[in-house]
Amino acid sequence: MFTGIVQGIAELYYIEKTKDVRTYIFKMPSSFLEGLKTGYSVANNGCCLTVTKIIDDYVSFDLVTETLLKTNLDILNIGDKVNIERAARFSDEIGGHFVSGHIMATAIITRICNKKNNYTIWLNIDVFEKKKYIFHKGFITIDGISLTVGEVTQKEFCVHLIPETLSRTTLGQKNISHKVNIEFDLNTQVIVDTVERVLAKS
Repeated sequence: MFTGIVQGIAELYYIEKTKDVRTYIFKMPSSFLEGLKTGYSVANNGCCLTVTKIIDDYVSFDLVTETLLKTNLDILNIGDKVNIERAARFSDEIGGHFVSGHIMATAIITRICNKKNNYTIWLNIDVFEKKKYIFHKGFITIDGISLTVGEVTQKEFCVHLIPETLSRTTLGQKNISHKVNIEFDLNTQVIVDTVERVLAKS
C-alpha cells in the first residue's frame, strides 16, 4: 500500500530483456535507499514493483509481460525518469490517499494549460468505460501521484498542479500525447461497482 506522495525521482540506467522478463535498473536518490532491501515494494510511476537487487545507488526490478502491457513502463528508455515511493508503514502520515500500486488504466495527455500559478493537464482515459470512476473533486493517482480531479467532460478530465507537485515529480516534464499510468480511488471503485450490481438486480 502507498499514499501517492512521491518521495523522489529515479533515472532508468539499464535495461535487460529476456523472453519472459524485462529487468530495469534505476539510479535512486541516496536518501531513498535507507533501509531498502531486496523483496521490498517500490512504486515506479505508481506501479508496485519488487526490489530484486541493490548495488550502491542502483536498484533492480523485474517486469513481466502483464506489467509491460498495462502500464507506461513498457515505453521507458534509458535516461527516462519515474516517480518513486516506498511502501507505506503504519506510522507514516497519509498525506495523499490509500493507493494499491495496481495500475487500472492509462491515459493520454491531450492539453496542457500553463498560466501564472495555474498549471492544468487534461487527459483522455484509454478505456472509456472506466471513466465512470472519475468524479469532480474525487481522488485519482497519475504516475504514482495522489491528485484531485478538476473538471470532468464527456471525453476528458483534468487535474490542477501546484508548483510543489511540478518540482517534485515528473509531471512538469510531460508533453501532449505522453502516456501516464492511472489508478482510480479504491473506495470510489467499490461504491460505483456495488451500485451498478444493485441496480442490475432491481
